[in-house]
Amino acid sequence: MQKNIKISVNGNEITIININGMDFISLTDMVKTFGDDIVMYNWLRNRNTIEFLGIWEQIYNPNFKPLEFDRFKKQSGLNSFNLSPKKWITKTGAIGLISKSGRYKGGTFAHKDIAFEFATWLSSEFKLYLIKEFQRLKEEENNSLKLDWNLQRTLAKINYKIHTDAIKEKLIPAELSKKQITSKYANEADLLNVALFGITAGEWRDKNTNKDGNIRDYATLEQLVVLSNLESINSALIHQGLTQDDRIRELNRLAIIQMKSLLKSPSFKKLK
Repeated sequence: MQKNIKISVNGNEITIININGMDFISLTDMVKTFGDDIVMYNWLRNRNTIEFLGIWEQIYNPNFKPLEFDRFKKQSGLNSFNLSPKKWITKTGAIGLISKSGRYKGGTFAHKDIAFEFATWLSSEFKLYLIKEFQRLKEEENNSLKLDWNLQRTLAKINYKIHTDAIKEKLIPAELSKKQITSKYANEADLLNVALFGITAGEWRDKNTNKDGNIRDYATLEQLVVLSNLESINSALIHQGLTQDDRIRELNRLAIIQMKSLLKSPSFKKLK
């Protein structure tokens, strides 16, 4: 589920979309204060920009194409070199940039890490205001989440007597099949979804067409805690150079262990 949110930075409305739990900020909206899209294209053809984008992709995107990245990096010093967001995405398999068509909802979006880097190119002052507004948005979302958790805890107390060990067992992730382990997932967010929930975000949407939100919106408190842990662990495994197959196997193993531990923890139960 894609959610569109707008924030105001120095009187300029900037769109933020959330895809599979990741925030992407509109670069097209950001450049309106500074001119037209040529500003963005000049930034994109810069060698330092290409190096930054390539490093980001190598950290977060297992399907990134490093050979194409090297070609762009070598060409970046030439006056004749030009690079569009769509060309970068198509040639390298990048996931940090998104190019959307459409008169009103189209444009170029970048993962927040990349968007903040672009903001530095535009203006240090603009970057500070952008980060301030983004943090304010995240604080509002966190406060809303806390209210939701309070409601969940209240409902949990009311229904405590009908909670049985059998129900709790259903929360423990199942061991992944060989086919699931060897499958290639579009991004790291889905890798974590499969390790914990046994299903990708797209598969969940196909099975829950009557529900708003995404698979993580319906996660239990225990699952959210484990998911947060898995994100940190996955980052470490990526830096260690583990393959996707090895990482999803290890993440699934740890998800099962941690979920069992949380469900048995007296101290964790007090949080509900």
